[in-house]
Amino acid sequence: MYKNMKKYLLGMICVYMCYLTHGIQAIIFTQNMTLFAAKWGFDMSTVGSAAYTAGSAAVSSAVAWVGLGKFLSVWIGGEISDRVGRKKLMIGGAILYVICFAGLMMTTSGTAAGVLGFLSGVATSGFWDGAGYPAVQEAYPKAPGASLILIKCFVSLSGMVYPLLVVATNNLTVNIMIPLVMSVVCVVLAVAAPFVYDDQKKEGSGSGDGGNAAAAEIAAAKARMKQPSSMFVKFVVMFYAFLCMGVMYGAQQYIKRFGITNCGVSELQAAGMSTMYTLGSIAAVLFWAVMMAKLNWNPIKVILVDSILTVVALLMVLFIHQVAVIYIAVILVGFGAAGGALQTGLGVVQLFNPGPKGRNTGIYYTFMGIASYLIPVVASRLTMASDEATAVYTLMILMVVFGVLEILSALFLAGQHKKIFGTNPLAQEK
Repeated sequence: MYKNMKKYLLGMICVYMCYLTHGIQAIIFTQNMTLFAAKWGFDMSTVGSAAYTAGSAAVSSAVAWVGLGKFLSVWIGGEISDRVGRKKLMIGGAILYVICFAGLMMTTSGTAAGVLGFLSGVATSGFWDGAGYPAVQEAYPKAPGASLILIKCFVSLSGMVYPLLVVATNNLTVNIMIPLVMSVVCVVLAVAAPFVYDDQKKEGSGSGDGGNAAAAEIAAAKARMKQPSSMFVKFVVMFYAFLCMGVMYGAQQYIKRFGITNCGVSELQAAGMSTMYTLGSIAAVLFWAVMMAKLNWNPIKVILVDSILTVVALLMVLFIHQVAVIYIAVILVGFGAAGGALQTGLGVVQLFNPGPKGRNTGIYYTFMGIASYLIPVVASRLTMASDEATAVYTLMILMVVFGVLEILSALFLAGQHKKIFGTNPLAQEK
């Protein structure tokens, strides 16, 4: 079934191109905060003024709508993908992206932008996450963890370059046109690309549970378990997505603003913080891809190391406000929080709760969607209640708390792994 892997290379390229575009979609509001707020009618000429604060809160509100779209759609996307195939959802998500970016180009209303943000959240989680994540695992079954973590590599790549382009152009039209053109390319690739799961269904081997081969894979995974996972264990592996996304999304969206409002860095230096964050995430993707694919590291060991590194780095950002130290700390935050930890956690889900990949992805990303909605809502409320500097500082503290809970979750799962599978996931793999 997987003999002719070259046949599905274009399908993998399609998924990675879609997430390269998503890397921009995820940060487009916050990276262009003042430009969007000015376009929506707010006076952003005086930092700290009431109008500036209201504009900042409006942008956070738009980001929250993106998270709401993810939360309301992601739970069903994987289930639909298991039933209708990967291709249709990849095409649908790409078309929605085109509509959203075209709409952002034209609208002068923050409310309308929020609606478009909601649709982009649906496109990302309801369509692409439910289809793209299973698709790359199915196209590269020898190293599914590596194929998943490469998604993060492409998200990070655009996240590293785009903030610098924003500063260089200072032109909102150009900054929206870039992902719009990329979205059109995604549509073309999704139409042209073949996908493993869809071909299986056409050949008669696909069914509601993902096909006979997938069912056999699930049965084999369950057979390796000495005892089934408890409901609490299943909850913890899903709740990890909430914690991980809370840290990653908070850093991704607000670390630039933290630099400006709390560390006294310039706009260009703050853009450099975003780039350093993404550079750290790319380094982590490459590092962990090797550690998991070549050295066979257990994903639980990976998320534990990531969590510890994230907490240490966030504390450095909070308490040492020297630009050079901040840059180093931000690289480490990117490495630990955005270097594929979320994608690796999905592998942990499949380990403790073997089942259809689309369904598990949908449940896991529902927890993720809660965090992607909650963080900007909290940011918006805090900004209106106090000021932007206080709001982002409080968010950074919240992220540290989430990071500590990640560490505790990983340690708990390590203990459960030894009981369920009979091996210590933190020991050297043979």
